[in-house]
Amino acid sequence: MSKPFPGLHFSFLGVRKITVVKTRKGRATRQLAEKNKPKVFTPGKIGNLELRNRTIRSGCFEGLSPNATPGEALIEHHRKVAAGGISMTTVSYCAASRDGVAFGHEMWMSEEIVPILKRLTDTVHQERAAASIQIGHCGFFANRGAIGTTPIGPSRKFCLFRFSICRAMTEEDIQRVRDDFGKAAKMAIQAGFDAIEIHAGHGYLLSQFLSPWTNSRRDQYGGSLENRLRFPASIIKHVREVVGPGYPILVKMNCEDGFKGGLTIDEAVQVAQRFEAEGASALVPSCGFTARTSFYMMRGQVPILEYVKSEKNPVTKMGMALFGRLIVKEVPFRELFLLEQAKRIKDAVKIPVIYIGGVCSLENMDKVMKEGFEFVQIGRAIVRDPDVIKKMQSGEITAVDCDHCNRCVAEMVVKGIACSSETRGFKRKEYK
Repeated sequence: MSKPFPGLHFSFLGVRKITVVKTRKGRATRQLAEKNKPKVFTPGKIGNLELRNRTIRSGCFEGLSPNATPGEALIEHHRKVAAGGISMTTVSYCAASRDGVAFGHEMWMSEEIVPILKRLTDTVHQERAAASIQIGHCGFFANRGAIGTTPIGPSRKFCLFRFSICRAMTEEDIQRVRDDFGKAAKMAIQAGFDAIEIHAGHGYLLSQFLSPWTNSRRDQYGGSLENRLRFPASIIKHVREVVGPGYPILVKMNCEDGFKGGLTIDEAVQVAQRFEAEGASALVPSCGFTARTSFYMMRGQVPILEYVKSEKNPVTKMGMALFGRLIVKEVPFRELFLLEQAKRIKDAVKIPVIYIGGVCSLENMDKVMKEGFEFVQIGRAIVRDPDVIKKMQSGEITAVDCDHCNRCVAEMVVKGIACSSETRGFKRKEYK
């Protein structure tokens, strides 16, 4: 009578033992999979923000804010990006000031759009991704028709990009714009953004102060690099004071402007160190100057025909048709085209440096991680396919199929951001 009990007991122990073994095996398998997971798909941190992986959708102007108001299409665009596996998507471009926009359908931060932006961030968060917003000022290449006044810049300068002349900023202008950046950052937090990205590159206003080509001032804001840094550095310092410690402030900056007489890599190293000292949480070293070397920052084909078709101003349209090839220089694309310059920036600071520039494959991402970068930013590849990260994580693909035709760049102004090869059935070709 006593045997059934031991039998059941041992049977129970046997089942229990098997269960434990299976659990251990399952845990070991998961641990092994986690160990073998590419670093780019592991969690990362910027400031006090934990991100699910190390991929970030870079700031790409969407053209989806009619009358300077974020539209439903903008919300849906970033929902798709978030659902596609990216850790953080960057809404761009948002001007800090009313006189800092390049187009009429480009948003500028105001109390009126905060509720709409809150819906956008809520939507992104539902897809388990974070949301950042890029805040900047176009400066001397702002659109006079859109802002209703003369554009401002570090110095009086003719802008071939706009066929216009800006006026030099006064001390009052400088203080106003500085305050506007702080107000914009505060509203971004109210709108639920997890981070902000200050645009101090690509020939935007802060970049214009840094570049000798656009800054010929003879006061405390011009001349030496220390003086040229004064205004951009004060923006970062002020924004840090507004948002408090820990809140992520990314700063997009130039490694180089891409032409003689512009900012150099040696100067950029000092700029990066100053930005870190003033409160930047992470740096995004890029390159190029919108009003002069616009395709230096992207590389690839220059779609002049699409630019001409999308341009509404008849004078600009004719100028682009006649002189487009002379004005917009083509720079051949190659993978990881900014790696060496970005490494100079990374080695000069202690904060995370986010790599951008020619990331086309999982192999590229692995290389960037091994070089010591904490994150990667991806632009056109995600425009091409919002699900690219999810597909890489699942093993469905290992590389993107964007051919860097750049038609999306030319057409986003009038049609909104989209892959033209995809939506219009263009025959895709390999860029050489």
